[in-house]
Amino acid sequence: MKVTTSTLPEVLIIEPKVFGDARGFFYESFNEREFAAQTGVSAHFVQDNHSRSQKGVLRGLHYQIENAQGKVVRVTAGEVLDVAVDLRRSSPNFGRWTSIRLSAQNNRQLWIPPGFGHGFVVLSDVAEFLYKTTDYYNPEAERCVRWDDPTLAIDWQIEGAPLLSAKDQNGKLLEEADLFP
Repeated sequence: MKVTTSTLPEVLIIEPKVFGDARGFFYESFNEREFAAQTGVSAHFVQDNHSRSQKGVLRGLHYQIENAQGKVVRVTAGEVLDVAVDLRRSSPNFGRWTSIRLSAQNNRQLWIPPGFGHGFVVLSDVAEFLYKTTDYYNPEAERCVRWDDPTLAIDWQIEGAPLLSAKDQNGKLLEEADLFP
């Protein structure tokens, strides 16, 4: 596996070794020992999630204020623009974001540590998105910062309005949100 930093040093781009031939391909999507050795992150994952969304669906920016989750995310069908935002007030990168295209073709994964908001928008006709989390889902602790917060000014690389859930439509502006110390 190859690991590189994104424009935010704690958010890591992971590229597994893919073995392919005329029959198809194989790659090890996760190995805890290798992950720790290559990233320097000791994480124990407790939950896997899988979503399927159509073009233009935007999910995010989500995080849990308690039971903060680290995530390894990847796409197994289609393509998304994945976004991570540093929501730690004490961080020198507070309020900064990074984005990367994840697709079934490039096999990239992203490590998003606890203390970051996370979201993605589907760029292909459909996308299947998988993520491993370091803590369990806790609906009482879940928070959402608006995808279109003017302070963040995220370039989602889409035309027109995205398709949003009611929760995402009612996200808070960064200045009003519960954030990490």
